[in-house]
This record gives sequence, C-alpha cells and structure tokens, in this order.
Amino acid sequence: MKRLALVFGLLALALGSQPLAQGNEVRFRSGTDLVVLHVAVRDRRGAFLEHLPKSAFSVLEDGRPQHIETFTTQDVPVTVGLVVDASVSMWAVRDRVIAAVETFAATSHPDDELFALAFNEHVTAALPESAPFTSDPAVLKNALSAAVNARGKTALYDAVSNGLDYLDKGSRERKVLVLISDGGDNASRTSFQDVLQRTQTSNVVIYAVALPDPADPDANPKILRELARTSGGQMIQPSDARDVSRSLTQIALDIRHVYTVGYAPARAADDSYRRITVNVAPPDRQRVTVRTRAGDRAIVTTPRVPESDASDVIDTPVPPPNEAGHEDDDGH
Repeated sequence: MKRLALVFGLLALALGSQPLAQGNEVRFRSGTDLVVLHVAVRDRRGAFLEHLPKSAFSVLEDGRPQHIETFTTQDVPVTVGLVVDASVSMWAVRDRVIAAVETFAATSHPDDELFALAFNEHVTAALPESAPFTSDPAVLKNALSAAVNARGKTALYDAVSNGLDYLDKGSRERKVLVLISDGGDNASRTSFQDVLQRTQTSNVVIYAVALPDPADPDANPKILRELARTSGGQMIQPSDARDVSRSLTQIALDIRHVYTVGYAPARAADDSYRRITVNVAPPDRQRVTVRTRAGDRAIVTTPRVPESDASDVIDTPVPPPNEAGHEDDDGH
C-alpha cells in the first residue's frame, strides 16, 4: 500500500474518532509514513455496522500489533473510476451496463469525482480532457454510451493500469476503481503481476462486477476477485446480467460505509510485502464480518511515474458507433 507521508496536525489528533459532517473530507497529516486502511464492517445479517468507536479496532502487521494513529467514520466524497469492458464479449449487455452506471452515479456521494474508461484492445477515456471528472449521472451515462462500442479484443490489465494512473488526477483523498468485465484479457501489454503489484503499493480500493460469458474461453472472474481481495474491495458476480444495476448500487453504498484507519508501522520500508489483519470487537460483542486490504508492499523507492502512451489512453470522447449492441431478455 502507498504510505502517505503527510504532516499530522493538532486538529487530527484532537479529532480522534469524532465524525465530521457528511461531505467534509478529512486529510490525515503526519510526520511519518502512514498505512491507511479502508475497513468495511457488517453484522451477521450483512447490514453495515456504523458508529463503532476507535477502541473496537485493532490492527496486526505480520501478526504484530500496530498502534492506530488515525480513525474516522464519515461519508466523504471520493474519486471513483468505472473501468468498463467494451470488447465484443460485452455486446449483449452493453445497454444494461451503461444504464447501471448511471444508477451507480446517482447512488454515490453527490460530491464524488467520477470518470469512466472503456476498453477493448485500446483504452479510451469517456470524458474529455478539458473536464476529466463529473458528478452528474447523465453526463457520465452519455459519455460512456459514446465510448462503449462492444467490439474488438480485451486489454483488461492495460485498462486497470491506466485507471490507476487516471485516479492520480483526482483531488479526493480516497480512490476507488470499479471494474465491469468478464475478467478475460487477450490484448494487454501490461501483465497481471504488474497490475497486482501496483495494487499492493497503492491505496486504491478495487471493486468488480463480473459478467462472464460461458461461451467465451478467455473469461476469468478469478482475476477480478484477486484484485478486489488484495485491495480490500469486493467482487460481485450476479447470477443474471439483469442484476448488474443492483450489483453496482450495492458497491456504491459499500463505498460510502467504511471506516478509515491509519497506523505508522514500526518496521522500516524494505520492499517486502506485509500481511495486514484488522480485528473488530463491537462493544455488544456481536459477531461481525470485516473486510479490508490483504496487505501492504512497503516500497523504498519513489512512487512509480506512469509513462504516457497515446495508444493506451485517449483523453477525448469517441463518436457513437454506427450500430449499438442490443441485448435479449436474458441479458445474453
């Protein structure tokens, strides 16, 4: 995970576990590197468990207890990128996915910075370079409608890599990617291991909606599950493509119901991967499910500077295709 070298002021110390008003973004500042975790907690019925105190949380790094330096619970705006498969394998569900993205945007925080990338063998930014983010669901839907043409091969790993780069343009402290794909890749120059390592050294949370086509031999939902698990996100595989809107709505709500926990590890950065465990013990001792990222790669070198390649990301919208894909009643 990317360690945040920030200056921790007296205000953050005074806040402790006190929530701020909805919509106000908290920026932790510390003289030492912080590992920042976004933690989702649910009760046995699957409902979000809110209003837990800082004392209910404990963090282990490679089995060793860590001191929690920062803790917040508020619903704050985030930078969110939707990375949408636009290859031929998505032809049958194209329209349904685009409509679901609009619902996702409407369910998100009203001050979120939203963007979308469409990918086949190329990766295309849906929004123009002059306005790379939006909070308007209709603007995002229209831009994605023009960018998703459901043709060509699939460069999923290139798309995820470019999505991580695009997030750096955002101003929000929290960064999220939402992947909508079957998990297949037959055209990337980036490898899965490269994408996985970048995920381990970033503070980005990745969610995924898996829409595999049983007839597509390249479909691989396990890839989506691994990226989500590593980053502390979640993969959802709806049983029917008609449920994609419900899946994206669930993800939008999950993004808005997390605890943010930060700790300064005693062990110096040495390029090793450290496994992280967060335990939660509610005051009423009820059983809970906790989800956060699996670990942190403590890099010594400076953060990766992405190389610019016009063939990977085109920061201008593409014109609508001559023929839009249509889906049948079964979403196939």
